[in-house]
Amino acid sequence: MSAMTDSDVLVAEHVSIEYRRAGSHRRYRAVDDVSFRIGADEFICVVGPSGCGKSTLLRSVAGLLPIAGGSLRLAGRELRGPGHDRAMVFQSPALLPWRTVLGNVGYGLELRKIRRDEIRRRCLPLIELVGLAGRESHYPRELSGGMQQRVNLARALAADPELLLLDEPFAALDAQTREVMQAELLRIWEETHKTTIFVTHQIEEAVLLADRVLVLSRGPASHVKHDVRIPFERPRSADALQRDPRYVDLVDEIKSYIDRHEEREPLAAAPTGPDGGRTS
Repeated sequence: MSAMTDSDVLVAEHVSIEYRRAGSHRRYRAVDDVSFRIGADEFICVVGPSGCGKSTLLRSVAGLLPIAGGSLRLAGRELRGPGHDRAMVFQSPALLPWRTVLGNVGYGLELRKIRRDEIRRRCLPLIELVGLAGRESHYPRELSGGMQQRVNLARALAADPELLLLDEPFAALDAQTREVMQAELLRIWEETHKTTIFVTHQIEEAVLLADRVLVLSRGPASHVKHDVRIPFERPRSADALQRDPRYVDLVDEIKSYIDRHEEREPLAAAPTGPDGGRTS
């Protein structure tokens, strides 16, 4: 990989991630020799076969899981743990039930000892941005699943991160709500232009949202198999793209990369990740 340029936000060089499996002294290598770079304002989707380590890689970028080899650099700084320069949106909103929408969005800022009036000044526009204006005083129990995930996204944006990380944030939503949230994320990205990494199992979603799609190989010891540039101009809509024959061709192309069998040296299988979950 060539030297880092001024336009690069995140650079991964020969990254490997491994951990000890529960009940065993053997170490499992989930990701091996992964290299890629992400430029400013880019929206990157990561796809691949189930269990290939997509979420594992994202957690390492977030600083939640150490890497075993290689390097991860954000704006030239080596990543060695979590930081305010990154914000993570998980599949589950995990909102604090005793806090209002405003209280949840501003929670991270409170932990940083930012003044209450400044938190309100920063968070109210974000609540409006995610389409929840007028619901600032609502509690999570009063919100639908899609609304809760909007709060989750606003909470991440409130930190004003250099890098936004989304780990299958719409996977738990019904199909109709998921389509709405995809359109909302496109709209929000047009306003914020946050450099973003988005993990998904849904190829159609990746082609709709991304500037580039990174396709990981089958695990264990997965690597970046393909880096597919998405040619569609922004702003985008699902309706317009689905009428474009290039969209169907790209979806089929990426699916073929994932379905294609790869010969590799046999490695010990690992059905669970370091926290007991799947290494998606």
